[in-house]
Amino acid sequence: MKKVFAFVIASCFVSTSLFSGEKPAKPRLIVGIVVEQMRYEYIYRYWDKFGDNGFKKLLLNGASCKNVHADYLLTQTSPGCATISTGTNPCSHGIIADEWYDRVKEKTVKATSDETTRIILGADKDNTGSPARLCATTIGDELRTVSPSSKVISISLNSNAAILLGGHKADAAYWMDEITGDWTTSTYYRQAPPIWLNDFNAKRMNDVYLQKTWYPLLSFDKYTESLPDKNEYEIGINNQTTFPYRISALADKYRRYKILKSTPQGNSYTKDMAIRTVVGENMGKDASTDILWLCFSATENIGLKFGPRSVEVEDAYLQLDREIEFFLQFAEKEVGKDNLLVFLTSNHGTADNPTYLMDNKLPAGQFKQVKAEQLLRSYLNAVYGAKEWISYFGNKTVYFNHNAIEDAHLDLKEVQEKSTDFMVKLAGIANVLSSCTLQGSRFNDGVSKQIYNSYNQKRSGDLLINLEPGWIEQTVTESTAHNSPYNYDTHVCLIWYGWKVEKTSITRFISLADIAPTLSMFLNVPETNVCNGNAIWELNDDSPY
Repeated sequence: MKKVFAFVIASCFVSTSLFSGEKPAKPRLIVGIVVEQMRYEYIYRYWDKFGDNGFKKLLLNGASCKNVHADYLLTQTSPGCATISTGTNPCSHGIIADEWYDRVKEKTVKATSDETTRIILGADKDNTGSPARLCATTIGDELRTVSPSSKVISISLNSNAAILLGGHKADAAYWMDEITGDWTTSTYYRQAPPIWLNDFNAKRMNDVYLQKTWYPLLSFDKYTESLPDKNEYEIGINNQTTFPYRISALADKYRRYKILKSTPQGNSYTKDMAIRTVVGENMGKDASTDILWLCFSATENIGLKFGPRSVEVEDAYLQLDREIEFFLQFAEKEVGKDNLLVFLTSNHGTADNPTYLMDNKLPAGQFKQVKAEQLLRSYLNAVYGAKEWISYFGNKTVYFNHNAIEDAHLDLKEVQEKSTDFMVKLAGIANVLSSCTLQGSRFNDGVSKQIYNSYNQKRSGDLLINLEPGWIEQTVTESTAHNSPYNYDTHVCLIWYGWKVEKTSITRFISLADIAPTLSMFLNVPETNVCNGNAIWELNDDSPY
């Protein structure tokens, strides 16, 4: 009788656990969606045209952080992705830009380039790499250290984004080969592709998308948030600036699939790869939490070519809304909403086309970097004599030739100070801070703090330059640019959805560096090794506040 009674009690306990409606202690699958170059305002500007189950579903049923910023000067793809995954700023994680000048090698280096690796699929042998230059651990690294059975995989058309989001211990970081259109990775992660990846590449979805034509989803009169399809502020794709875009006709003969990076079809291809990865790797199917990084990169190139006021950008986000809807439906069915945690953010925003701003009586301009370098060289020659005083000038950074300065028995600090005083007088320059100033000071707010957060003593140059608001570096291949500490470049969205997340709105300042420690809080794993972000405590249902 006692055994029967014990069995009944145990059965009741199991029944209560199964049907109590309690959320699992940890999500089985975390999906970090990073939409490149997504200004915070886009989600509201295009709100009325979004469907109910994409961006709107996340925002109306999740926690929206409304005041999220990249808190550093050089707002580019690589620093943004590294900051999101590591929970610290470029000064600490070391990814100061997409590329920078290496004084030892005396050449520029890409943030993720690594000559010791090779790609395992594809023909673009130069597009390989690893996180070797990433000085910090990522949230995925910390999770896999605590839970080796957890999977961490990142996906992006862009190799930099995939590698820096995934981190050092990721199972794989996948990106698209521009020549063959295959999804590939480097030998840093694995020596051969998994069977499911070969099967997916064999389906040649890249060719399906290459043969499509990019038509707008709506009639042109419905794109009321954008300028007319034909306007003077766009560079376009191969000089084409109006719909429709026949993708295969615009493709390069050699890098044929590169064109997908500049059309919504590239985002569709990325979504397809994400779904195949979840299924192929059985992600979210056991008690160990898995992390999938899903970076949509096509919005970056579309924005650069057409600008944030274009029909093309608006249409790209309307089409991306559908892809996010499809992926969310798949993920919730695959692992269950209670086992799924999704967050959506961006690595940076973008500036408006300066000519557009000036035509609308707003302050703006194009900074002529080549002319500025010529003037600085001439000034240094006039002051110190004719020599190669500058090793590299680019990316808002000046690297002086330290050997030449030492040989001339000059004081580096004096050269920096004189150059700073000279440069700040040039049109379009708002601030210039020298490395000596940055090393000897601590800045707690304003643009100086953002410049400080971009400065890494080992990798940064002698002068860091900040342009006036509305100014961008002069270019003939892009309609606009991003690379400043101003709101249009730093302010991005951050939405949390699923698992234990309750609907709420958070308006206080939050840094991109706060995402990784928030995930550490959720998972009860250590923060990354140089984390200086702070967990978003409002999302913790156990918070005492």
